[in-house]
Amino acid sequence: MNDLNKPAAPPRATTLEIGEEAAAQRIDNFLLKRLRGVPKSHVYRVLRSGEVRVNSGRVAPDYRLRIGDRVRVPPVRVSSAVKVAKPAEFPTVFEDGALLVIDKPAGVAVHGGSGVSFGVIESLRASRPQVKALELAHRLDRDTSGLLIVCKKRSALTAMHEQLRKGQVEKVYIAIVKGAPAETAFELSDPLHKYVTAGGERRVSVREGGMAARTQVRVRKRGGDFSVLEVRLLTGRTHQIRVHLAHAGHPILGDDKYGDFTLNRELDRQGVKRLLLHAARLAFAHPLTGERLRLEAPLPADMAQFAARR
Repeated sequence: MNDLNKPAAPPRATTLEIGEEAAAQRIDNFLLKRLRGVPKSHVYRVLRSGEVRVNSGRVAPDYRLRIGDRVRVPPVRVSSAVKVAKPAEFPTVFEDGALLVIDKPAGVAVHGGSGVSFGVIESLRASRPQVKALELAHRLDRDTSGLLIVCKKRSALTAMHEQLRKGQVEKVYIAIVKGAPAETAFELSDPLHKYVTAGGERRVSVREGGMAARTQVRVRKRGGDFSVLEVRLLTGRTHQIRVHLAHAGHPILGDDKYGDFTLNRELDRQGVKRLLLHAARLAFAHPLTGERLRLEAPLPADMAQFAARR
């Protein structure tokens, strides 16, 4: 038979050896990242069926990989409709072999999902294919600008998560809010409760019995209608700053979830098109060397110009 007429060889399974970059990662998350474009349901199906093997044996989806593990990945079909992230870079504040800290622009999601095909992390992976592991250490809301930590090693990610969990990362934000707080410095400690709206959107409210939350506030510039605040997070609850300040009577300008919607419409006509919240400063121990890092990102132009004219 002519070689041109031979049937194509069936696709074969591949075997991958786990290195440091994937150690301690769950097998399901490892596969979801590697098999981009494969439906999530299919990834879990091949896991349950035993087509995925680790060291020749079946594993549960929550199995955590170890250095040296040999993972058999079966051939799977990737959807041709999947959208591929375009490579993109962002202003770099700090980078070494373990960490990348960027100054994220407002309006850019940190990851794909919720109607967004891809975000910062997918674009960074596309622009740095030589980096084996790029993972978000934490998150910022889409409309929040400022400092975002990305880890380039699994060991760095684990260590950063530990610092965040223990409250050892100093996180300071700048917010422009409605009104003028009576005190120059104060703390907000209302308990926060997460829920989902009828439309499926995630929301947070102040409610007795909710999660403990602490936010320290200092007034940097007081105005009659608007004030500039420095806000320090002592806990890291979802939408914590936005909900605490709104509950205190000083919603962040441009907040489309918890803000003053009538005021937002007026501000929109003045050119304020987003949430005026900026992650301005981070301080933490380098996850691998222990060196103390203190990183800052200046106010973006839109916030600086608005604050200057008040």
